[in-house]
Amino acid sequence: MTVCIAFVRHGPTDWNDAHRLQGRADIPLSDRGRGEVSEWSLPTCLAAIPWRVSPLKRAIETARLLGIETPRIEPRLIEMNWGNWEGERVTDLRAQLGPAMRENEARGLDMTPPGGESPRRVQERLRPFLDDLVNGPPITGAVTHKGVIRAVLALATGWDMREKSDTRLDWRAAHVFSVDHQGRVAPHRLNVSLTEPGSR
Repeated sequence: MTVCIAFVRHGPTDWNDAHRLQGRADIPLSDRGRGEVSEWSLPTCLAAIPWRVSPLKRAIETARLLGIETPRIEPRLIEMNWGNWEGERVTDLRAQLGPAMRENEARGLDMTPPGGESPRRVQERLRPFLDDLVNGPPITGAVTHKGVIRAVLALATGWDMREKSDTRLDWRAAHVFSVDHQGRVAPHRLNVSLTEPGSR
């Protein structure tokens, strides 16, 4: 059996606007973020499905503003742990760490912040979650984070994160992936707009 999962990233926070790495820091939506998400609406095909949500405030608040009733908290959907880099800007880290930062970033899926987790580790904790979906409904929704969705995209496309992905994701859209009974993930329908009525 093949099922689908639709991922939605949370709305903007003050740290997003400041280009700070958030990770596990429990930052709420900003006023701008609340206003933006209030203008989103789920396509009909995603409005009446079960939803899972990351335990962080910004994801829970996004789900509420989208009108998702009683979503289930799913710890495996939490953002990538950026460890000692949480709250920092990537541009500042590159300036401070120099060659060490470049070498770490060049590892792609295995890039690991001090005290944090790599994108590959994110994939490893997501795999059991994705496997569980196969025994559930035809489509499930998940309100989560950029790092999580990028990790799923890498699983689905073979992207090693050493360079930019050829697939551009709109973070004001839903991204639907299929999962088959062998746990294989594939893009199903990406960039399903949450802001354009014509996409419903």
